Amino acid sequence: MDVAFESVGLMTTSCDGLIDEFKVIERVQMVKNCQIDKRYNLFLKRRLRIDKRHESKDSIFFRDGVRRIDFVLSYVDDLNKEWEKKLERRKEFESNLQKAGLELETEDKKESEDGKIYFVKIHAPWEVLITYAEVLNIKVPIRENDIPSMVENPLDCMLTPFRLPEKVMHPEPDYFTAPFSKDKQELYLINDESTFFSPSMRNRIVNYILTRCPYGTEEGKKKFGIKRLLNNGTYSAAYPLHDCQYWKKASDPNCDNERYTLYMEWARFLRFYKEQPLDLIRKYYGEKIGIYFAWLGFYTEMLFLAAVVGVICFLYGLFTMDENMSSKEICDPAIGGEIIMCPLCDRECEYWRLNTTCESSEYSHLFDNVATLFFAIFMGIWVTLFLEFWKRRQARLKYEWDLVDFEEEQQQLQLRPEYEAKCTQKKKNPVTQEMEPYLPLTSQAVRFCISGTTVLFWVSLIIASMIAVIVYRLAVYAAFASLMENTQSLQPISGLLTPQLATSVTASCLNFVIIMILNFIYEKIAIWITDMEIPRTHMEYENRLTMKMFLFQFVNYYSSCFYVAFFKGKFVGYPGAYTYMFNRWRNEECDPAGCLIELTTQLTIVMAGKQIWGNIQEAIVPWICNWWGRRKARSNPENLYSRWEQDHDLQTFGALGLFYEYLEMVIQFGFITLFVASFPLAPLLALMNNILEIRVDSWKLTTQYRRPVAAKAHSIGVWQEILNGMAILSVVTNAFIVAFTSDMIPRLVYYYAYSESEDSPMSGYINNSLSVFEISDFPERNKPKQNPEGFEQCRYRDYRYPPDHERKYLHTMQFWHILAAKLAFIIIMEHVVFIVKFFVAWMIPDVPADVKAKIKREKYLTQKILHEYELEKLKERLCQGDKRATEKEFIATEGRMELSRAM
Repeated sequence: MDVAFESVGLMTTSCDGLIDEFKVIERVQMVKNCQIDKRYNLFLKRRLRIDKRHESKDSIFFRDGVRRIDFVLSYVDDLNKEWEKKLERRKEFESNLQKAGLELETEDKKESEDGKIYFVKIHAPWEVLITYAEVLNIKVPIRENDIPSMVENPLDCMLTPFRLPEKVMHPEPDYFTAPFSKDKQELYLINDESTFFSPSMRNRIVNYILTRCPYGTEEGKKKFGIKRLLNNGTYSAAYPLHDCQYWKKASDPNCDNERYTLYMEWARFLRFYKEQPLDLIRKYYGEKIGIYFAWLGFYTEMLFLAAVVGVICFLYGLFTMDENMSSKEICDPAIGGEIIMCPLCDRECEYWRLNTTCESSEYSHLFDNVATLFFAIFMGIWVTLFLEFWKRRQARLKYEWDLVDFEEEQQQLQLRPEYEAKCTQKKKNPVTQEMEPYLPLTSQAVRFCISGTTVLFWVSLIIASMIAVIVYRLAVYAAFASLMENTQSLQPISGLLTPQLATSVTASCLNFVIIMILNFIYEKIAIWITDMEIPRTHMEYENRLTMKMFLFQFVNYYSSCFYVAFFKGKFVGYPGAYTYMFNRWRNEECDPAGCLIELTTQLTIVMAGKQIWGNIQEAIVPWICNWWGRRKARSNPENLYSRWEQDHDLQTFGALGLFYEYLEMVIQFGFITLFVASFPLAPLLALMNNILEIRVDSWKLTTQYRRPVAAKAHSIGVWQEILNGMAILSVVTNAFIVAFTSDMIPRLVYYYAYSESEDSPMSGYINNSLSVFEISDFPERNKPKQNPEGFEQCRYRDYRYPPDHERKYLHTMQFWHILAAKLAFIIIMEHVVFIVKFFVAWMIPDVPADVKAKIKREKYLTQKILHEYELEKLKERLCQGDKRATEKEFIATEGRMELSRAM
């Protein structure tokens, strides 16, 4: 029995195992069937979507094909603890948008490419557009412009290869315009309500509503604005749509295809020699972006003149290299080969012969010659011409783009949504006589103190990093000197790559890396402290951030150049009484041919490195991000990849996108003005970079970024004042560079006062500029470890009495003559350049005469049209027997017309 039961138990156990195996196999088969069903269902869904939406997926209209999509909001319905709160915010926000008159249409996540994102499409109907066009004081056409265009220049035919087609350059006729008024709609040229307001105007109006629409009350405070909803994750993106794909035209005949035109005629590098279609840029992106590209293009055009003069000055130095007596004497074995120089560092460095710096002295003549003085004066005048002619160009654009009456005060009266949300206290505005939020004075003071302290800390950090680089230069010089003397493989290039140059190059590269790191971190800090200050308006926000960023980058990028230009080699002392940093590292000396070549090296590395890194950041990084984000969508059928999804996968240009573009160009402007006396080829480098910069900026804006919200601006803003300040500072810095950094003044003093040869006035200059030191006078701290050749004297760069003079090692009279000549040169050069600058600025009016006349003519005609309209209305009311239309109103209207004619 027991045996039987045991056998039955074994059978049962084996059966259970078989049943479990069958269950596992069944489950695997079910999973496989589910996967097949999912794939089949996905195929059917995609097939259905393709069939259902074949014609509308790349459209910029609602499903009805009539209402235009003016804005798109997107969100992901993630089921976390904040889900219900976000859902409630969205429901309230979208309800309030509809109450404001906007029309919404939602694309379910099932319709999206990844099945996760909802898209809310927004359309502004006619009533909303005309209401807010009046609020925003938008100017619209009332009559075609009948002012004759300027007489064509006969030389314009020479510029034909650089021109673009007229339809691209001027996409719309020129009109007289007036601020829109709902009560006077018949006055305006409204041919079609759907196209009367351009897409950029429409998205500007919708954005205005979005930034002020409430979505509820939290923690006792009223919450509103799309920006806060984006920050807290309620929505993931908010953007207007591009009108088509950039590489081909849209199939919908109602699409303008302006993006395609901009890409073909503007954003491709092969069009680098063509003019920019500024009117089309302004129409598509708005005046703020248009004015940036107008400024950048004008700056690049003016750089061409500076680059040509700079190349001529460089070629002068190149062709006169063989005539440079200083480098001849240094390279001559009988002169430079016999001059024994004192060691350039303590203990480790050895005595060296002057002719070992032959090549570097020859190359220094490329930048340190008479043409340097001419170029410094020329650039002082050039920068004035650039700024004055830009004012004229800007005035013409203001007239052509209807910005003459646009005042920044309009924006100042519009508070930032963040300001309204964070400021709970209210007071009466003396201008509007309405209660509005304000930040108490005590709170402002505390925030400014924190902000100022933070900025000072970071500026101090830059100075500390610069001192660290100087310490690096001082510490590694001896290592480079020892390495180059003891390494046989470096002997062939030892003449060109001197220890000074090797130290300068490596220190410049290290400095550039530190600059980039500090710059990256400080950008985040600057935005944080500006947000903490809670600026009142957008303009105030941008101005505060601009000053913080510019101050930091000014110190960050230029501090090393200022050190080399004005401090290196100026406070070294003399053998036996050297000056030490922190009582440990001996201060650097300049090369016998001067410090200008080292300033040139520093300037070239920092300027070129910044431009290369900037182009990598601006072009390659967005392209990689977009490629990575769209790699899956590219494999899907094109009609499954909607217009709003395509734009969603692009990068965000951001509210501060233009700020960084201006900042980059202004820093470059500083390089080519503040230190241009040391490097005449700097304008050429800037010109080549800017030709590329225009196309890179246009390419990324057209192809890699979502369409920015259109914004108005009548000038480049606070950057104009910064450029003016740098222009004045550049005269001072270049005068000091020529006087103290270059070797020109000492050579001129020797030429006119100390030369002993009439046939060759500059012969003997090198020997005259080097003082004598008795080696036996070296303290133990400075004396080299070895003196194998038994030298008794060495030479050093200075003007001091020899050891056998009664005023041993004190400055000679020639030193004071040279110092007086340097100071006199600075005063004369500054006064001459400033007088010429102010005279040129006075001679060139800020607004061209023809533009003034056109502005007056347009104002007169616009007023006449408006008054005639009012007069006709009054007549109609009189004819209809309207008692309110009194005779006094009629006379007053006619009086206004007479007054406008007189004006």
